[in-house]
Amino acid sequence: MNPLLNEQPWLFVGMALVLGLIVGSFLNVLVWRLPKMLEREWRAQAQEVLGLPTDPAGPAYNLMRPHSCCPRCNHPVRAWENIPLLSYLMLKGRCAHCREPISARYPFTELAGALVSAAVAWHFGFGWQAGAVMLLSWGLLAMSLIDVDHQLLPDVLVLPLLWLGLILNSVGLLVTLPDALWGAVIGYMSLWTVFWLFKVITGKDGMGYGDFKLLALLGAWGGWQILPMTLLMSSLLGVLAGLILLRLRKPQASAPMPFGPCLAIAGWIALLWGGQITDFYLQSVGFK
Repeated sequence: MNPLLNEQPWLFVGMALVLGLIVGSFLNVLVWRLPKMLEREWRAQAQEVLGLPTDPAGPAYNLMRPHSCCPRCNHPVRAWENIPLLSYLMLKGRCAHCREPISARYPFTELAGALVSAAVAWHFGFGWQAGAVMLLSWGLLAMSLIDVDHQLLPDVLVLPLLWLGLILNSVGLLVTLPDALWGAVIGYMSLWTVFWLFKVITGKDGMGYGDFKLLALLGAWGGWQILPMTLLMSSLLGVLAGLILLRLRKPQASAPMPFGPCLAIAGWIALLWGGQITDFYLQSVGFK
């Protein structure tokens, strides 16, 4: 099978596309349930610390239970209604029972999972690098969606991926271990420094600590070399997103905007194509 996948890259890309659709379906569950699970855990911890009565134990709530259902009529989602992307098209974007619209967020996440997986497969070809970066890509997609919804980058997702990047690069999977180590350190410290400078000058928090950890994660995977491009592109994406949000929600113009998705998109692009982008820029300005 390995020689076939190496000789026929489109076969591997197709397999990655299907796998990405399946993982994207799971990410829909993760993005919806993980914040609620964390909220329950934090509430229980706060009640314990404050000596308050704990909430009575209810039905199990985790990534596996209860089974998925329509949020409006509680109709259980049957197997044929849960086929990534196809079920949404067959049902014409509506619940099979109550016919209420299904959020377009679900097929978008599945499609995004498929496209990033296919892009990684095409870029790296069949091998450990592709498998590792697919896992990173799925994690970045989940974190971005959670940050959009809750302005939260959960440690339970960020920190394991940060450590995984360092572990994989200890054998030089993507970059050398020193580059990965300093990528994590510089990534964290750069935004930490910006945070405190902004806070000293304005007295306000300019970003969350999760953004520091996310940039450290990206540095742990791609090395310190991808950080300048990641910061530049994420800043441009942030400005563009801010302008769009100002037009869409003028009454709430002062509402904070999640920066995690901008970092995730920029870091993913820099990890895959940073070298080519840099070479193209240097050639266009006459340095090469």
